[in-house]
Parts: sequence; C-alpha cells; structure tokens
Amino acid sequence: MVFYFTSNTVSPTAFIYVGKDKVENEELIKYGLEEDSRLANIGVQFHVDRLSSAHVYLRLNEGDSWDAIPELLLQDCAQLTKANSIEGNKKDNQTIIYTPWSNLKKNGSMAVGQVSFHDPKRVKRVLVVQRENPIVNRLNKTKVEKFPDLLQEKETRLKELRRRNQATMQERRKEEARIAREHKEKAWQKDHAYDELFSEENLAQSSNQDRPADFEDDFM
Repeated sequence: MVFYFTSNTVSPTAFIYVGKDKVENEELIKYGLEEDSRLANIGVQFHVDRLSSAHVYLRLNEGDSWDAIPELLLQDCAQLTKANSIEGNKKDNQTIIYTPWSNLKKNGSMAVGQVSFHDPKRVKRVLVVQRENPIVNRLNKTKVEKFPDLLQEKETRLKELRRRNQATMQERRKEEARIAREHKEKAWQKDHAYDELFSEENLAQSSNQDRPADFEDDFM
C-alpha cells in the first residue's frame, strides 16, 4: 500500500507519496523514476537524517529541478517526512535530507528499507524547526490509499519517455534536413548567380558582331 498526497502550493499541483512500511519503502526504492535531463521529471526521496522515518517521495513536475524545489513545496515534503517519523515527529529542529531517486544506493548487505547514496554531494538538507500542524493537516486531507503496480507504472513511464524521445529526434532530423536544403539552395544560387547574365542570348545581344551597318550612325 502506498499513501498519496497532493500539494497545491505549486501549479500544476505536485504529488507526494509514502510507503506504508519498510517493505513498501523497498518497492519504492526499486521502482523509482530514473533521472532524465530532457524532461527533468524524476522522483526525489526525503528522509529524516539519522532517525528512522518513512521514505517520502516527490514526483517533480516537468521543467522542475530537484535542487531548486519551490520553498513552499519543499516545506510540505519536509513537514510530511517529519510527521511520518515516530521519533522525529516528537522532536524539534530535525534535519530532513533529500536526493534524486537515481542517487539512492542499495546493496544486498543493507537491511530492508535501508539505503545509502552514490554521491553524497547530491544530497541536500532542510531544517524543520518544529511540526507545523496546518501544513500536515492540509496534506492529510488529500491522503489517498492505493495499491499500485509500481513495476507497471515504471514501465509505462519509460515507454512514454521513449515515445517522446523518438518524437523529439524525428523533429530534430526534420529541422536538420530543412537547414541542409536551405544551405544547398543558397549555395546553388551563389554558384549560378551570373548564369543568366552570361547566357548565349544575352552575350549575343551585347555583341556588335551582328548589329546593322548603320548601328554607329545612331550615335552621330
């Protein structure tokens, strides 16, 4: 089971999801969204630093970057992460860490739900001074329980990415072909700019060889 929340602090609205337990967290780790620089539509994981907590994921809207999340949306994610930590929810001044899903590191020696990071430099932190009930209550009102097929969702998403990438490549090839045609036409025009001027007919008209005998009398 996965809990889905909606944040209306941005437009379009953002979706946040949380695994019910560590087993669900493991599935979310396994089937997260790859980072794609062309679409920047990725999953970002939030967790209370140095404490046990739920894994909270944010699905970024296209065009957004994980390291430039709007402040109000960031606060929503951080507050929800703190609220879903048994120990962290009771304490003030808790640090919430977050990173792109693609930066999560998992190996067989780790406990269920446990993760590390490929690159610690790609981990950011935000301080939650205290629980803000208005934020948590607002998010909880949007809470929906679902039993998603995470593998199918990921495959569907990857299929959509491939379709978009193919469409982008086709448009790029069309544009490159158009530019090539324009360059070819301009080159031909440049090479043949004087063709008409030096045509046999024009040369004949400008020659005195075939002019009448009294041609020069016109200038007298």
